[in-house]
Amino acid sequence: MIGWFEIPVTDLARASRFYAAVLGRRLTNDTVDGYAMAMFDGPDGPEGALVKGDVYVPGKAGPILYFRVEDVDAVLARAVAAGGRVLYPKKDIGPAGWVGEFEDSEGNRIALIQPKG
Repeated sequence: MIGWFEIPVTDLARASRFYAAVLGRRLTNDTVDGYAMAMFDGPDGPEGALVKGDVYVPGKAGPILYFRVEDVDAVLARAVAAGGRVLYPKKDIGPAGWVGEFEDSEGNRIALIQPKG
């Protein structure tokens, strides 16, 4: 259902290193409409981006973005190792799987979901 996402950052290089380490995803730098972006590469092209600009303000309020991962505990550990912190440890949510949340290098709340089965 999500067609694109943007995560606000204040330091694009720092955030790019953080997300590459935490999610193991390659990011490609670009500029779109005057805004510096680091795009998450997906199988069919970019799926979302880290974005720096005057209208992009990092924070923990507002919508929460969930990344689907294979192991919530492993990703939370990598987030802490990369300078983030755990906001919500891994929790079983029944048939849907497990969830957890971390604060990224920029102060954003990012969530994880690990499906069961």
